[in-house]
Amino acid sequence: MCLAVPGRVLDIGEKDGTRMATVDFGGVQKEVCLEYLPDLQVGEYAIVHVGFALQRLDEESARQTLALFEELGMLQEEFGDPWEQAAAQAGGDSPWPFAEGPYADGPYADGQYAGEATAPQGAQEGRQ
Repeated sequence: MCLAVPGRVLDIGEKDGTRMATVDFGGVQKEVCLEYLPDLQVGEYAIVHVGFALQRLDEESARQTLALFEELGMLQEEFGDPWEQAAAQAGGDSPWPFAEGPYADGPYADGQYAGEATAPQGAQEGRQ
């Protein structure tokens, strides 16, 4: 799901000729394009959707909406780590790689790549 989320402008600058801002969404900060709201100022609130500030919003409305989104868990859904979310949806609670299950003692269990011990000479050069 992609929400339009209210956020507070922390700073404004220019990036590649485009007016941009750092916006705080209840603790999560993202870079946002201000081209649709060219007169938006630091400290003001705006509704942001897919990286674009679309509409100015008063502080009270923004705070109420953020509180409601947080209560419903929608901020984590919108801004959380996508890999973490995918693992949770798949029912995976284990850290990567496969701390439990059928591959726990497989070729990746120790963090090494399969076949590294028998890789041709020179194949390991440059690998960190």
